[in-house]
Amino acid sequence: MQIDFENYSISPIQEKDAWRLCNFMVSNADRFADFFPGTLRENLNPTLSELFVAKKVKEFHAKEEFLFTVKENTDRTIIGLVYVKELKKVEGQGELAYCIGYEYAGKGLMTKLVDKIVRWSFNKANLNTLQIIVHHTNIASKKVAEKNKFIWQKIVPKVHQMPNGEFVDMELYELYKKS
Repeated sequence: MQIDFENYSISPIQEKDAWRLCNFMVSNADRFADFFPGTLRENLNPTLSELFVAKKVKEFHAKEEFLFTVKENTDRTIIGLVYVKELKKVEGQGELAYCIGYEYAGKGLMTKLVDKIVRWSFNKANLNTLQIIVHHTNIASKKVAEKNKFIWQKIVPKVHQMPNGEFVDMELYELYKKS
C-alpha cells in the first residue's frame, strides 16, 4: 500500500527504511527531542534503527500500531513520520502522532499527510475515532489538527513526560468518522 500525492508518498514502514530513518531522526534531533523522545532514542544509530524498524514492521502486520514513512519521491528520503497508535485503548479508536523534518515544516505538507492518514484510518483500519494529543506550545501541530477538522476536547493533565523527566499537560483533539 502506498499513497502518492504531489512529489511525496506515504507507505508503511519497511525493513529497508532503517538507515534512512536513522538519518532523518538524527538530523532532526533537536526538533524531535521533546515530543518524540522514544522514537529519537531508538534511532540514534543504524543498529538501533534496524531493531526499531523490525519491531514496527511486526506491529504493523499484527495491526497493533501503524507507522508510516513520508518520502520525497525523487530521492526517497524520509521527510516525516505518521503514527496511528494506541489502538487497543478503546475499540475503534486510535491516536495520530506525526513529525516532519525541519526543511519541510511550515509548508502545509503535514496537514495534507494527516488528511490522507485520516481517510486510511477510517476506511482501511476501520477506526471510528481519531485523537491528536498536542502540547499547547506546538502551534503548528494544533493547526494541523484544526485544519483537518479535529475538535478540541480538553486538557489532559500530566500525560506526557519531557526529556527532563517533567510530566506536562497536553491538549486532546478528536475527529469522528462520519456515518
